[in-house]
This record gives sequence, structure tokens and C-alpha cells, in this order.
Amino acid sequence: MMRFHGVLLSLGLAFLGYLVWETGIAKLWRELASLGWGLLPLILWEGLGELIHTLGWRRCLNGPQAALPLARLFGIRMAGYAINNLTPSAGMGGEMTRAALLASHHQGPEAVSGVLIDKVCFAAAQLLFVLVGSVPVLGLIHLPRGWWAAMLLSSMLVAAGILAFLLLQKYGKLGVVMRWLAARKLGGPMVEKAAREATKVDEALRLFYSERPLDLGAAVGWHLLGNAVGIAPTWLFFRLLNQNASAAVAASAWLLGMWFDTLTFAIPMNAGTLEGSRIVAFKALGYNALLGLTYGATLRMAQLFWALFGLASYGLLALRTRTRLDFRPRSSIQKEWSRSR
Repeated sequence: MMRFHGVLLSLGLAFLGYLVWETGIAKLWRELASLGWGLLPLILWEGLGELIHTLGWRRCLNGPQAALPLARLFGIRMAGYAINNLTPSAGMGGEMTRAALLASHHQGPEAVSGVLIDKVCFAAAQLLFVLVGSVPVLGLIHLPRGWWAAMLLSSMLVAAGILAFLLLQKYGKLGVVMRWLAARKLGGPMVEKAAREATKVDEALRLFYSERPLDLGAAVGWHLLGNAVGIAPTWLFFRLLNQNASAAVAASAWLLGMWFDTLTFAIPMNAGTLEGSRIVAFKALGYNALLGLTYGATLRMAQLFWALFGLASYGLLALRTRTRLDFRPRSSIQKEWSRSR
């Protein structure tokens, strides 16, 4: 799998290099320089969106984990954000990081279940946002019919995948393969242990879906809001470059770009697809490729800034966890060691 992600990443980076070369490095630099200090709010706005997504994630957590300070949860979320945007893990590495950091504060299957539930809510909100939000501005977007057909078909496949993942969680079936292998004594003690842990996670998932449907809806609502805030910096981008674009045009550019992101989620770090899709989106709205590439470059810079912030958060959280373990009472450690034996 890592080799496959590496191939996709290499192809994406090669495509990005082609786009920059074809557009012209000097032209791209001049456009970015024209943004001046206006580039700062464009970068910082990404953090606001992630903070709102953190509020949505909190509604997916349980017990003491949901009671963690918002700043701590935001740091954990951004640590996962850093892994997703700086490594060829196609979104999986970041979720594992979030679950591990969450479990370091409070052990239990709820750490994994909270991340899995949030993954479904985030994906569902993103797809819902682009599909419903694009309807009022369809008249502004000029794409060939073949593109529309491919995008709608791909969206249906993504929606089916999200629904299947949700149903597996709701009915506690994520660990069914592990349990099947363990029941037949295949894989040895490692598989048996994995089956036990998967069963605990499945029970936590079933409990959440049966007892907290309102929190599920609230999480989707927060994620919808987190997606919507990106329209404002898009409008500001147009204004900074003296493009007389309306709020509807800015919304169209943001929605169409996010739609492409939803369909290309498997590309590690959105390499090449982020910039290329913005070129397509801007040309569909009547602007040139240079403006689309410049917009994509600002999004990339925002991602890199917040990814570095996430790395710093990861380091601080890991250090705090290690310090907490180092100062635990020796009797507590001995009890856990004896229990493990």
C-alpha cells in the first residue's frame, strides 16, 4: 500500500512540476507577490476552518475525551493534519496519529471509535456541502458534459463508500474479518488480540450510534460550517488581485475546488491535484490558468503553515505524554505490569 501511495505521490509531484513550468515560474511569483500582506489572512483562515472542524470532532467523542480542553483537541487534530499533509499516507496516518494521541490521555476503545465516527461525519459533510452548495451556482460553472458526468458518477461511488462505512460502524461490523479469523484459529495470538480490540471498538461504535444520534447530526453540522468558511478567503483572494468577482463566483471557485478534492482524496498530500483542480475550476469560471495556479499555491502555503504547526503540536503532546508517564507512581506501573503478565 505504501508503495502504491508513493507512486501516486510521485505522479502528483511530476504533474505539479509540469503545471508550474507550463504556467511560468516568474509569472506565478509575480502574482503571489501581488498578494502582499494579504497572503497572511489567507493562510491563517485555514486554521479557523480546522478549529471549527475540531468542534465537530468533539461531538463524536465520549466521556473524558470529550471533556478535554478545546486547545488540546485542536492540537491533536492538527498533529493528524500534519501527518496527512506531509507524508504519503493518503489520510490514514493522520487518523492513526489522532487516535494514538487521544488514547494517551484516556485509554479505551472510545479513542479509536471517536476518530472513525468523525471520519464519516467529515466525509459526509464535505460531499453534502459540494453537492448541495453547487446547485445555486451551476449557471456560473462552464464544464464539458463529460466532466459533469464523470464527477457525478464519482460522487455516487464516494457516497456509496461513505454509506457503507457508516453502516459497518453502526452495526459493529468493522472487526468481522478479524473475528472470523480468530474463530478459526488463523493468525495466532496476534490476530486474537486484534479481534478482541476490534470487538471493543465495534461495541463503542454501536453504543454511540444508538444513544447519540443528535451528536452525530451536530458533528455533520459543524463540519459543514467548517467547509463553508473557505468562501470568505476565496473572495478576499479575488479582491487582492483586483478581480471584480462576486460572492457567488468566489463560492463557485471554492465549491468546485473542494468537489475535486473530495474525488481525489486517495492522492497523498493532494500532490498536483490541488493546484491542477484549481486551474480547472478557475477556467470553468472564465479566468486564466495563472490565476487558478496562484490560488492553488496560496492553499498549498496555508497547508504547509498549519502542517508545521501540527508537527510542533505533535512534539509538545508527545513530550507531555512522556513526562506524565515518567512521573507516574511506581506502584501504578507495577500493577499494570503484573496485570499484563
